[in-house]
Amino acid sequence: MIAPTTRKDLMIVNMGPHHPSMHGVLRLIVTLDGEDVIDCEPILGYLHRGMEKIAENRTIIQYLPYVTRWDYLATMFTEAITVNGPEQLGNIQVPKRASYIRAIMLELSRIASHLLWLGPFMADIGAQTPFFYIFRERELIYDLFEAATGMRMMHNYFRIGGIAADLPHGWIDKCLDFCDYFLTGVAEYQKLITRNPIFLERVEGVGIIGGEEALNWGLSGPMLRASGIQWDLRKVDHYECYEEFDWEVQWQKEGDSLARYLVRISEMTESIKIIQQALEGIPGGPFENLEIRRFDRVKDTEWNDFEYRFISKKPSPTFELSKQELYVRVEAPKGELGIFLIGDQSVFPWRWKIRPPGFINLQILPQLVKRMKLADIMTILGSIDIIMGEVDR
Repeated sequence: MIAPTTRKDLMIVNMGPHHPSMHGVLRLIVTLDGEDVIDCEPILGYLHRGMEKIAENRTIIQYLPYVTRWDYLATMFTEAITVNGPEQLGNIQVPKRASYIRAIMLELSRIASHLLWLGPFMADIGAQTPFFYIFRERELIYDLFEAATGMRMMHNYFRIGGIAADLPHGWIDKCLDFCDYFLTGVAEYQKLITRNPIFLERVEGVGIIGGEEALNWGLSGPMLRASGIQWDLRKVDHYECYEEFDWEVQWQKEGDSLARYLVRISEMTESIKIIQQALEGIPGGPFENLEIRRFDRVKDTEWNDFEYRFISKKPSPTFELSKQELYVRVEAPKGELGIFLIGDQSVFPWRWKIRPPGFINLQILPQLVKRMKLADIMTILGSIDIIMGEVDR
């Protein structure tokens, strides 16, 4: 019997940058031998908007409306990290009520992000129904956001030392109703998807990452927890008021695409647990630290001079970032979202470096898809959960 020889004429295929399953403008140059992937090279930068340089030429208050454009599905987290940095630099205390409201908003945002991961991920591997289902719950979350912040996606809600506005009347009851309704929705997803033989065939044992490998690649979030490592910054860093709630870190040990799916599904129910506890125990009091409204402003700037008296738009209230450097991080739905910040005794940050979780998690993609089939690229890429806005910044 003649041993089968592989053909030498390999095919090079472009996947993206406008393929619907690429979740944005990601381009993969894939080298194929028949259906087998020999090599894969991701090409980034199609959505690069200079977010870091914009930050270095704006005060924090001016920059806040921009930040929701990094990861435009988990918008509250980008705002949280933007105000957490200056708060730690200036040692600003956040009122208890504001901290609880922030935690509620962050967890709602986490659920919205995971829902819009689940729908397209299922559509990528051939299941259309969940894609329509997830929008029901997601719309309800956006209704809650709209009632509290005035905007559905780009909220501009967090402020240094608190939040922009208190919760409106009746919002807490509406949110509790949503929590009860959403738990039935998650049960429905699990019934529909988790034991589905076609789904299991596509995801089980595909894209396996070991625990040590995940650490060496610097992965974070569900990618890391699906590989058997119980690491969640909400437990590690104790930011906001998460240590006051009773909840568990969700993890799996298999490290494949199915494990990543299971981690995200169970994270949504844990988020509901946190939200319910926060709503039940939300304290009264102020929602913003008004002390910092008396910002240590530069006395008598040139903008107040005689020449400038007819300029109607005066600079927004701001405070100086002290001359030190700082790295702050939060547990975003996709992993560790961090900012490296250098103050320079000026109102603008001297350096503003974003550490996006999607960008770091995407590094492992070429290694995961080698020696797999072409169809598995979609499964693996979908299970990583990237948003090109934060990958390219």
